[in-house]
Amino acid sequence: MSEAIISVENLGKHYRISHEVQRPRYTALRDVVAERAAGIGRRLWSFARLSRRRSSATSAQQSSEDFWAIKDVSFEVKQGEVVGIVGRNGAGKSTLLKILSRITEPTFGRVCLRGRVASLLEVGTGFHPELTGRENVFLNGAILGMSRVEIKKKFDEIVAFAEVEKFLDTPVKRYSSGMYVRLAFAVAAHLEPEILIVDEVLAVGDVEFQKKCLGKMEAVSQREGRTVLFVSHQIMAVTRLCQSALWLDRGRVQEFGPAHHICSRYLANGSEALARRQWDASGPGPGNEWVRLECVEALADGKPADNVDIKSPLHLCLNYRVLKGGKVLIPNVHLFSDVGTLIFILHDWHSGWRTKAKPPGLYRTVFTVPGNVFSEGRITMKVVISTYQPYEVHFEQPDAIGFTVVEATEGLTARGDYTGHIPGAVRPLFESRTERIEADPPPAERANRTLSCPA
Repeated sequence: MSEAIISVENLGKHYRISHEVQRPRYTALRDVVAERAAGIGRRLWSFARLSRRRSSATSAQQSSEDFWAIKDVSFEVKQGEVVGIVGRNGAGKSTLLKILSRITEPTFGRVCLRGRVASLLEVGTGFHPELTGRENVFLNGAILGMSRVEIKKKFDEIVAFAEVEKFLDTPVKRYSSGMYVRLAFAVAAHLEPEILIVDEVLAVGDVEFQKKCLGKMEAVSQREGRTVLFVSHQIMAVTRLCQSALWLDRGRVQEFGPAHHICSRYLANGSEALARRQWDASGPGPGNEWVRLECVEALADGKPADNVDIKSPLHLCLNYRVLKGGKVLIPNVHLFSDVGTLIFILHDWHSGWRTKAKPPGLYRTVFTVPGNVFSEGRITMKVVISTYQPYEVHFEQPDAIGFTVVEATEGLTARGDYTGHIPGAVRPLFESRTERIEADPPPAERANRTLSCPA
């Protein structure tokens, strides 16, 4: 096994936060004089007491507390790996990257980086606002330890990627935030550092630029063997780009492992909706005197699937017990995206039970969803059993189970070769056909050809 290019051991960063507190109310001098008009001596005594009170109030204006931005963080990254870092705002992601980029020192712990580091943590990091775009390219390259010859060799490629040719000799303080970040990313990605660190700053760019950046990061890791640390709230970008992921929560490592698994766990955080849920005698499932739910599961390859490959068929299974006969019971499931949008509803229209009452017993209904139907993201499922004639809902179980649809870079999906974000709750891969219906003549013939509409 290759030696780790990034080693982090028991890393911690401590800050002391000051809080301003409300000053105690104190008596004004005029009130003291008015109240103590009995004599000069008493007034002087009151004035001295007021001064002491003011001094005491000033000393009590502030209080402080200890805050650990990150604590006891340990992990290793191998050369050529792309590691995503996920977590809520304030989880410690940016603090960790600043320590790895040597922008700030840790309070305790150890970091070992084997190679040159290029970081893009916020708009304008490492740029001098008074210098032009051209000058900043050479400045950044020098900071990374590149020679002028090496920078010149990559210069045209950097400018083409950043799309700032017209403004190359303009001071970067006049750049828009999008221009700034395009040039900064282009420099960081093209000057061949062994370790590339990219924060959520890519959100500043437009969709087309994000697509280019994701493609570039994938290229530098897979084809050039460089290591990338990638922080993003676009979880689906993390699952596509990264092999591993680090989940930070309140400054501590919650979990570190395969990106698909970590992202699924992170998206499901705070929810009990896992891929399998079973009720038993200690906690009877939802239902009424007619029917009761016992088990719900999402299966891929015969196993409960917290993570479902976008190309894999999915089986949504319900086990329910009919307690007494006489009702036509129709199970149905409602599938929701991670933003709460109803994707679609599936009903059990099995010809044998569509109009027939089920006798008492244990039943299993399986809905099969083929691959390449769902888009990427977290999906939760509500289970309902109803009777339609006359209409009656026997029970509803929201968030019965949940699973995450993930998309690897291998294999054909409806994404094709596009690397950007694709909106929508479904993304079916329908059959398509393309054929040439007429061959164009050679250019010489085409020039002499009389234009006419086909009959």
